[in-house]
Amino acid sequence: MNQAFENKTHKPSSSLAKAWENVCAKLQAEFGEDSFKSWFKILNVVDFEGNKVTLSAPNRFTRDWILTHYAKRILALWQNEFSELMHLDISVIPHSASVLASRPTESSTPVSPFIAETASNNGSDADKENLGANLDPRFTFDNFVVGKTNELAHAAARRVAESSTVPFNPLFLYGGVGLGKTHLMHAIAWHIRLHQPERRVIYLSAEKFMYQFIRALRFKDTMAFKEQFRSVDVLMIDDVQFISGKDSTQEEFFHTFNALVDQNKQLIISADKSPSDLEGIEERMKSRLGWGLVADIHPTTYELRLGILQAKADQLNVQIPQKVLEFLAHKITSNIRELEGALNRIVAHATLVGRDISIDSAQDVLRDLLRANDRRTTIEEIQKKVSEHYQIRVSDMHSPKRVRSVARPRQVAMYLSKLLTTKSLPEIGRKFGGRDHTTVLHAISKVEELIQSDSSFSEDIDLLRRMLEN
Repeated sequence: MNQAFENKTHKPSSSLAKAWENVCAKLQAEFGEDSFKSWFKILNVVDFEGNKVTLSAPNRFTRDWILTHYAKRILALWQNEFSELMHLDISVIPHSASVLASRPTESSTPVSPFIAETASNNGSDADKENLGANLDPRFTFDNFVVGKTNELAHAAARRVAESSTVPFNPLFLYGGVGLGKTHLMHAIAWHIRLHQPERRVIYLSAEKFMYQFIRALRFKDTMAFKEQFRSVDVLMIDDVQFISGKDSTQEEFFHTFNALVDQNKQLIISADKSPSDLEGIEERMKSRLGWGLVADIHPTTYELRLGILQAKADQLNVQIPQKVLEFLAHKITSNIRELEGALNRIVAHATLVGRDISIDSAQDVLRDLLRANDRRTTIEEIQKKVSEHYQIRVSDMHSPKRVRSVARPRQVAMYLSKLLTTKSLPEIGRKFGGRDHTTVLHAISKVEELIQSDSSFSEDIDLLRRMLEN
């Protein structure tokens, strides 16, 4: 940081860096990863004088869009850091340097927008920066954990990445938030970049595609826009549902799609729903999107979540007790992003505070997240979780089988049903194949006896209870 700036603001660079880091973190949380990368990550702090902070944007279009749509929120977040701040200004300064000594980034090494250019392409660096989207170096095939719920999508993505021809066009990946669509998209791009660097690839979100199209219309430069997108070898569009209801953008995307298919160029599209279920998308566009291979990514299973956590722990090079990983895999079922974020929080807390990682510490650190994932406990839920834990079928909970491998989990489920629900003993018995209340009472007594005498069994019961309780 230069001395002149420090004298004007009378604030140490460390406090400004921390303030900007906090503002960026909140913007990323509020507007999402794609919007953050498209609009906020490319900003720099260039001046802080009196009651005004000045940021820089790389071009006029970005500056105007941010001033129109985000300026009030950015200023409000800055005011949370420095209450005396009254004004926000954004200047157009291509490739400006920040006045801060450090700036929050996703990794220690800056990741350039991925556009594998051919020798004949004379586009400027600024054009490249505005066109593509950053690739996350963590999102490779090596770091993708495969399970039954995503094996088709993974196999299709690898086929597209490894093939020098077009195996199916388009490859359409769909699934809920945080299930791995973007990871596979990035993995395809990284693989092509490494093994076929001569191929031109553009990866960006549908939101960014729309913004680029609006920019081209505004500056009467649609021909250059068309040339940019129709001269690539691989076009990757993430979250295509974003253009729902955007008729002009859909029209342009439709023609771009057809032009690339006619040239036998590869298209890879992702969305949160299958082509036929996308709302606000023209029928002809739905038909085109379903032309090639449609591969869905289902919600994760317990086994897949546990595998993801174990792989993440290996990447972080930290030792996490298996019981803690099992606890997280059972409790956080919404999406992979949330699951990995939970593990990051636990590791960070242990590192900063110096507290051993345990189920108790995980509960303390993740109290808000666990509360959001909690559901009202039912006997059916207890039977399902206990069956998963002991690797038996749920139907065994109702069967007359008396072999120990089935009877003991059934007793555990009866015990937890009494502990975690308000059901009476006869009601619990009816849920377990119409058993008598005395059978339930015997099961509870047996489990309580084993908890006192067997520490390993006691840990299992404690783990199951924590996973099921509200």
